[in-house]
Amino acid sequence: MPDEALPEVHPDLAPVAFLLGHWHGNGHGDYPSIDEFHFRQRLSFAHDGRPFVHYLSRTWLTDESGADIRPAALETGFLRLRAGGDVEALLAHATGVAEVYYGRAASGRLEMSTDAVVRTTSAKEYVAGHRLYGLVDGELMWAFDMAAMGSGLQPHIWARLQRD
Repeated sequence: MPDEALPEVHPDLAPVAFLLGHWHGNGHGDYPSIDEFHFRQRLSFAHDGRPFVHYLSRTWLTDESGADIRPAALETGFLRLRAGGDVEALLAHATGVAEVYYGRAASGRLEMSTDAVVRTTSAKEYVAGHRLYGLVDGELMWAFDMAAMGSGLQPHIWARLQRD
């Protein structure tokens, strides 16, 4: 069966078109309730021609040399674009958390904050998040600030990714 051609990007996706594709790289994290850590990440922003983007992120904890230790976070969801670069995002995590984000995208930058966070009874306490993605010299830089475990919103994880 021949490979299918990629669908044309829906015009509403123009503000986030810089994200489309597959990315990989490494990042770091810390938080008051945990030790500093390193991770490897595979990230995908895909579309099928309709005005939304499917998001998938997988991470693996690594040692300081970059060797994998074990699988870590897994999250998936959708970015929905509105007029003028307004973004709605719905994300679900394997840890029992689901989030709704609102934000804006323009000029190689996406910034969004949680409007709602819901957790299963077995999920750790997490109450708010803020995400920033930016295209810098062809690389995807991103950061996630978190409010959890009794601590207010503060930096948690950040990474530098290269396009596959």
